[in-house]
Amino acid sequence: MDAVTRERPITIAILAIGGQGGGVLTDWLIDLAEANGWYAQATSVAGVAQRTGATIYYIEMIPAPSGRTPVLSLMPAPGDVDIVIAAELMEAGRAIQRGLVSPDRTTLIASSHRALGILEKTAPGDGISDSRRVAAIAEARSRRFIAHDLQRVAEANGSVISASLFGALAASEALPFDRGSFETVVASGGKGVEASLAAFRAGAEAVALLAPAAFEPSGTATKGEPKPIGGTARERGDYDRALARVAVELSPEARPMALAGLRHVVDFQDAAYGHLYLDRLAELATLDRARGGAERGHILTCEAAKYLARAMAYDDVIRVADLKTRATRFDRVRREARAKSDQVIHVTEFMHPRAEEICGMMPAGLGRAIERRPGLVRLVDRMFNRGRHVRTDGVFWFTVLYALGGMRRHRRSLLRHQLEDAHITDWLDTVRRAVAADYDLGVEVVRCRRLIKGYSDTRVRAESKYGKVLSALPLLEHRTDGADWLRRLREAALLDEDGKELDGALKTVASL
Repeated sequence: MDAVTRERPITIAILAIGGQGGGVLTDWLIDLAEANGWYAQATSVAGVAQRTGATIYYIEMIPAPSGRTPVLSLMPAPGDVDIVIAAELMEAGRAIQRGLVSPDRTTLIASSHRALGILEKTAPGDGISDSRRVAAIAEARSRRFIAHDLQRVAEANGSVISASLFGALAASEALPFDRGSFETVVASGGKGVEASLAAFRAGAEAVALLAPAAFEPSGTATKGEPKPIGGTARERGDYDRALARVAVELSPEARPMALAGLRHVVDFQDAAYGHLYLDRLAELATLDRARGGAERGHILTCEAAKYLARAMAYDDVIRVADLKTRATRFDRVRREARAKSDQVIHVTEFMHPRAEEICGMMPAGLGRAIERRPGLVRLVDRMFNRGRHVRTDGVFWFTVLYALGGMRRHRRSLLRHQLEDAHITDWLDTVRRAVAADYDLGVEVVRCRRLIKGYSDTRVRAESKYGKVLSALPLLEHRTDGADWLRRLREAALLDEDGKELDGALKTVASL
């Protein structure tokens, strides 16, 4: 603590959102200071709402002067904070924006995990902020930057992140108190002392072992072989044969994505559906090789492996019901709620299927017959399109959703599947025509499938944008820069929900 003298207080700012224990961490810091004979004061300013604004907890502590009461500040001042603790990586970035982090003074401790903000989640495209960029700025703007996935550390020890952050602070030696003082404060708590101590120690050990290295964002999934599926011996055999096909029919560059895609579509439907996925993919792989794809790393096949799997495993009522009634889902809910084995968890779902979704679950002929009659469509909509809160922890609604999920065995005879299958066929035909004109243009057509996502109204808007983007294809397929223009149109479609940027880009293309 060479930067802090006894003539001025140590200043600490904590940025945390709801449920991360920022208040508990603040209380521990006050107890820590007072246990060591220091005078401490804490204030807090709440954010607007969870994930739209973190609560800022501010602590000042100073050795207690003899016979005097120090006057301390109520709010952090830019350039005057010694320690900043951020319970999530982007909160560290926001602390830097607010001027709370100084290169000559501030020790910045942050958990490297991400809790996505509202704007990141609602962006039509990939709205996730660049973690590496924030980390690089944090490294440059702070006196010392300490980053580790302290959320994972806390969860592994059955506690919340406040405990592992407290451990990271102890290991940083940014405060003039020994580690035993930190542990004593945690041990004097009321509930969950053992878990808090375990998370504290794990957080301290993790930070103590950190070596100078390039920042690695947390939460990156490792890729590996698909897990074996359940089912009958025949189904497992079909799946094993599908795995063998990947190694024989596809290039090495495309195999990792194809294996992930195969697993996805088999989980969505069955092994036979997985073979259909590979049939379609193998046909594109043959076209890829014929058009010189080897020189480009077979990028057409690689991209098709991803987007074809996403197209074939579309979101429908059956899929939603299946996912909501899986044992793994209830295990995850219990884990996230931190429920004990003797505690009962109530799970409430919100459901409001539209008439189109109800008709989509019907046999194709019946569904089309109803959709041709507006009166029947309105009747179906009145019957089902009403917001319902249903309890899936009870027998009745769990059984209803379980039965809906079980309709997957009949899915390929239903209206929704036939519509999706026709859409996929049309998309693949468009890809083939585009590749015949220009390899890169074909790749961009494959990537346009990214525009289609979700269900209900979201799906309708997505398909509208997709159709608008590909409507420009006849104008672009004979241009040398056609692929680049199609990419620009796709990116414009992802910029806003209303499609105003796309409409402007389409006018530009029409004027070429």
